[in-house]
Amino acid sequence: MLEMKRRFFLAGTAAILAAPSMSFAQAAPTKGGTLKISVDQAASVIHPLLTRVNPEYLVTELLYSNLTRLRVDMSVEPDLAESWSANDALTEWTFKLRTGVTFHDGSAFTAKDVVATFKAILDPATASPGRNNVGPIADIIAVDDATVLFKLSGAYADLPVSMAYTNARIIPAAIATGDLKSLSTKAVGTGPFKLTSYEPDRLIVVERNEKYYDPARPYLDRVEVHVFPDTSAESSALLSGDIDVISTIQPPEFMRVDGNDGITTLRTPSGQFCNINFGCDTAPFNDPRVRKAIALTVDREAMVGFVTEGFGTIGNDTPLNSSYQFFSQVKQREANIEEAKKLLAEAGFPNGLEATLIASDRPAVRTQLAVALREMAKEAGITINVQTMPHATYLEQVWKKGSFYVGFYNMQPTPDGIFKLLYTSDAAWNETRWNNKAFDALVAEARGTTDEAKRTELYTKAQEIMNEEVPSIIPSFFDVLAAKRSWVEGFEAHPRASVFRLDYASLTDKAPKRG
Repeated sequence: MLEMKRRFFLAGTAAILAAPSMSFAQAAPTKGGTLKISVDQAASVIHPLLTRVNPEYLVTELLYSNLTRLRVDMSVEPDLAESWSANDALTEWTFKLRTGVTFHDGSAFTAKDVVATFKAILDPATASPGRNNVGPIADIIAVDDATVLFKLSGAYADLPVSMAYTNARIIPAAIATGDLKSLSTKAVGTGPFKLTSYEPDRLIVVERNEKYYDPARPYLDRVEVHVFPDTSAESSALLSGDIDVISTIQPPEFMRVDGNDGITTLRTPSGQFCNINFGCDTAPFNDPRVRKAIALTVDREAMVGFVTEGFGTIGNDTPLNSSYQFFSQVKQREANIEEAKKLLAEAGFPNGLEATLIASDRPAVRTQLAVALREMAKEAGITINVQTMPHATYLEQVWKKGSFYVGFYNMQPTPDGIFKLLYTSDAAWNETRWNNKAFDALVAEARGTTDEAKRTELYTKAQEIMNEEVPSIIPSFFDVLAAKRSWVEGFEAHPRASVFRLDYASLTDKAPKRG
């Protein structure tokens, strides 16, 4: 057995409880009722292996289960797996599964479903974002119906955490090996709720799964996910009581609803950020001097005020901040217009340069960041033309294809998670095409040791390289903001931003009665 010191997971324990214990002084949550939660963009994808944005993660979390899940403190807890252990080399992980669990179609959940799910995730033809974020899995074996063995291609300390990844929801083997595309329009999971109706641009409705593995949860009878493209209308609906929870609220609306009777605002520090992505394989951004020059025009204190409206912290062009373990405070980059001009001249642009920066209209802070950079860069002779487009168009035409655009990303559970999502050469979303071999090697070595001092050293070097090379500008980090009616209990803002845990939510007797 291997005893981990990581705060993110426990491995090799004799048993891990499926839910946190409840104090005798606490009243049991009231069962029943309909909760209405709002999102600010369509949940266009409900295929659990293919989801990309928070509303989609919310819906699939209601309908499916992972092997593990993340608590609000970012520690890992059991979901479909009851316990797990690793060999000393961290190259083999054994997961013990719950028994007696069934999918929504009545079929039994077994280790074969886990094997088939992960093989589908790892198949390039599936094009799952989870492919490079579930760990270096070489093989998955069903030892018996309740035991799964993961064989890895290299040592990996974070596998139990990666099992909670948003695209690692478990699906039936019959679908994983058959009509996988059918999950684009139907849902067959083991989650706490079942899909009742699906109108991606307007309303998604789920109802309690009476055969969920935990008979105490979910507490709610029904959840309605309402789509509000107009954030002002969304806030008005909360104020009037037409909805109960805003899953993610922007600062202006947060300040609008804060302090109103019957409203509780929620705020938690996070590693969530907007960034300026450079196509590092495309001129002029293939020259690190150009990337650094643009980064040197950024007044980061002003960015926190303008972009996060004070609900955030300064960034330093790496995706890690103090919310992460192994964060290293690399020397803070500050605005230096003269140095920016010098670097541009050295790169062949003595008279400045002009470029078009593309921003999706969701969330609106993308455009705010683009406009702020445009104004800050002017002094260095850099002309930035800001082009805003609908989010659906951005996802289709720009995301992972463009060379100068604004991204928006949730905090990941670990440094390895965010690096392998965005910045290594084999990243699932290798938007910058930075492909730095030295950086890749540091990340690979760090994922293969549980020695915290060694991991700190490796991740520090990785952050130093990224700060120097600037594959993207990360000027600030956002706090995660949400809001709810006071009659909602058990819902908390999660630093991961893509985790919601609505199976723990309940309504008090003050909530409106809905048929």
